[in-house]
Amino acid sequence: MRKVFSASPALARVAPFAIFLLLTAAQAKFGAASACWFYLAKTLVGAWLIFELRPFIAEMRWAFSWEAVVVGVAVFAAWVGISGEWTTQSSLWVKLGFTHPPEKFIAAWNPNEQFGTNSALSWLFIATRILGSTFVVPPLEEIFYRSFLYRYITRHDFLSVSLNQFFLRPFIVTALVFGISHNEWLAGILCGAAFQWLVLRKNRLGDAMTAHAITNFLLGLWVVTRGAWQFW
Repeated sequence: MRKVFSASPALARVAPFAIFLLLTAAQAKFGAASACWFYLAKTLVGAWLIFELRPFIAEMRWAFSWEAVVVGVAVFAAWVGISGEWTTQSSLWVKLGFTHPPEKFIAAWNPNEQFGTNSALSWLFIATRILGSTFVVPPLEEIFYRSFLYRYITRHDFLSVSLNQFFLRPFIVTALVFGISHNEWLAGILCGAAFQWLVLRKNRLGDAMTAHAITNFLLGLWVVTRGAWQFW
């Protein structure tokens, strides 16, 4: 795997994200409980991919700053605070007439429903989800969106584009793609723009990774303590 990554800077940034995305798409395809097992599997695979990537992507380094904390908390607040008939893809498609409203709300990812509230398996998958979304998802997504996609849209020789160079079209496109890849599309667009701003301001990826981790960690706590499983 390291030989493949070392041979192509683009593949090193795209392939791990694509693998993670394929495993995400497979969640719940083999029964409701499979969503939890696939999340555990993709978290382990994602952690291994990050380990393999480290020698080849110099910018994949965690960094801490007050801006990262502010952005991380603000994005979390926006994620849980923005709600309406048009702000999620599931409700948007219903409003536009592409799908029919479900007879009842079914949580997409709730280990308590599958394995019993407070069971050992339930807490294993909840912990996996929080840890995975905090430490595995941010590096993989930030490497793809901010290190590759933003710069590749700017110039196909993307490594020649500095992380702190602002270009309007890549900024908008990257934020839009990031947003529509999440059910909470409106909050996702704002989130993508905020993380991209951090990269531009700090000229490094680590602050965006930290902000992303803070957002996901706080969201995980919110989901578990409030029973807001729709965010997962």
